[in-house]
Amino acid sequence: MTSRPSRSDWGLSLGLAALACGVLGLVAPLGLRAQQAAPAPAAGAPAVTFTKDIAPILQRSCQNCHRPGQVAPMSLISYEDVRPWARAIRQRTSIRDKAGAMPPWYIEKNIGIQQYKHDPSLSDEEVATIARWVEAGAPRGNPADMPAPLKWADDTAWQIGEPDLIVDSPEIVVKANAADWWGELAPVKIPLMEDRYIAAIEIKEVNDVPNDEKGRETVGGRYVFHHLIWSAAVIDDSGDVPESQGLGLWPVHEVGRNADILDPDAGREIKAGSSIVFESTHLHSNGRDTKAKLRFGFKLHPKGYEPKYRSTLRALGNGLDIDIKPNEANQQLHAYLVLDRPMKVVTFEPHLHAPGARMCLEYIWGINIQTVSCAGYDHNWVRQYEFQDDYAPLLPKGTILHIIGYMDNTEKNKNIPDPRNWQGSGNRSIANMFIDLGQSVSLTEEQFQQEMARRRENRKMKKNDFFIDCPLCGVPPPPKTTNTEVRQPQ
Repeated sequence: MTSRPSRSDWGLSLGLAALACGVLGLVAPLGLRAQQAAPAPAAGAPAVTFTKDIAPILQRSCQNCHRPGQVAPMSLISYEDVRPWARAIRQRTSIRDKAGAMPPWYIEKNIGIQQYKHDPSLSDEEVATIARWVEAGAPRGNPADMPAPLKWADDTAWQIGEPDLIVDSPEIVVKANAADWWGELAPVKIPLMEDRYIAAIEIKEVNDVPNDEKGRETVGGRYVFHHLIWSAAVIDDSGDVPESQGLGLWPVHEVGRNADILDPDAGREIKAGSSIVFESTHLHSNGRDTKAKLRFGFKLHPKGYEPKYRSTLRALGNGLDIDIKPNEANQQLHAYLVLDRPMKVVTFEPHLHAPGARMCLEYIWGINIQTVSCAGYDHNWVRQYEFQDDYAPLLPKGTILHIIGYMDNTEKNKNIPDPRNWQGSGNRSIANMFIDLGQSVSLTEEQFQQEMARRRENRKMKKNDFFIDCPLCGVPPPPKTTNTEVRQPQ
C-alpha cells in the first residue's frame, strides 16, 4: 500500500552504474596514504573499511563506468585507485537527486513510485557508510575481505546483447570550438527485406576521441552528438516521407541515455525498405576536432511475432510559451495531456535544457491528484527511468497527465552562461526545452481490465489497499457479459 505525500512535502529540493553511471568530476584528491590507521570507531559501531564495506558499493554502482577504457576520468577498482578520491566520492554521493550526483540517478526517494528497473542509486545507509569511512581516514581494511573483482564484458559490448541488425549514421566532423548545430542528416537505408518487429534499440556514439582523453568540461564531455530525434520510414525517390505514411518517432538518443528494451508485448514495426530519417540532430563541440557517427543496434522479435499492444512516444511538453525570467530560481513550467484511451506508462524521461533543475510527473483522475515521480535533472547525463513491470502506472481513459518543470536561472546553476538574461524556448543547450519523452503502451478497455486484474493478483492487493500506480485497481471490475445475454425491452 502506498500513500501520497501532500504538495507541501515536495519542498524546494531539486529533484548509470548498472546501465549508465557517470563521472565523479575533478575534486582535489587526498594524498595516498595507503596504510593510514583509522581512528577508533564510536562505541558499539563497527569499523568501516574499503575491503569490507566500500568496494561492494563501488562494484554495484560505479565500476561500470569507473574502470579502465570507460568514459569516467578515473578508475575506482582498487584501494590505490579509490583512496585519492575519497572526499570527492563522499561529496558526490551525498548530493543524491540533484545535478552532479553520483551515481547519476536523480529520482527523489521521498515521493511517488520507487520501483524502477536498473536502479544503481545508493541507499541512505550506503551514503552514510561512505561518509563514515572517509571521516575515519578511509582505511583499507583486511585484504581477505575484498570481494572478487568483477568480470566485465568486452568494452564494445551492447547493453541489449548482440544486435540482430546494426546501422551506422553518416559520419560527421565537429571542429574543436564549433558553435552548436542542429538539422537533418542524410537518411540511411535499413537492410531489412521484410517487415519485422523490434524488441530493443540501443544507440551509441562512435568517435575518434581516445579512451584516456576526457574532453572539456561541457555537456557530454567527450561526445559530440548531444541528441537525436529520429524515425524509421519508407521514403520516396525524392528523399521525402510520403504524407500518407506519416512519421512514427522512436526513442530519442541523448548523451548518457540508456538503451530501450521495449515491452515484450508491444514491439514496434519497421517496414521492409525503410530508412532511418534524422529529423533533428543536435551537435555540440567537445573541445577537440572529432570525427563521429551514431551506431544503431536493433534486437528483432522472431518472425511471426505479433504485438498485443501499441507502444508510443508520449512527448508530453510545451515548447511554445516558455518564459524564464532572469536571476530567479524555482520557476515552474506546466504541460498537460488528456488520455483518449487507457494507458500504461512504461518510462519517465525528463528532458530540459541548461536552466532545468527538476521535473515531476503527476496524474489527475476526477478530484484525485497523485504524484507518479519527481526527478532532479542534470543536463550532462540525461536518463530515462523504467518502471518495474508491476509498478508501471495503469491509467484509465480521461486521466490528465501533468508535468511540472522547475527551472533555475541563477548564478548557482553552473550551466547558465549569464543568469541576467531572459530565456525562451530553443534548440541550443543554453535555451530551453520542456518535454517528458517517456514511453507508453496504449490499451483497449478489455486489455486495461486484464492488466489491472494481473496487477491485483501479483501485488496481492487487499480490500483497503491503494496503489498510486493503479488508481482503479481497488474498484470492483465490471461484470462480464456474453453475446447470448438477453436484454429485456424497455
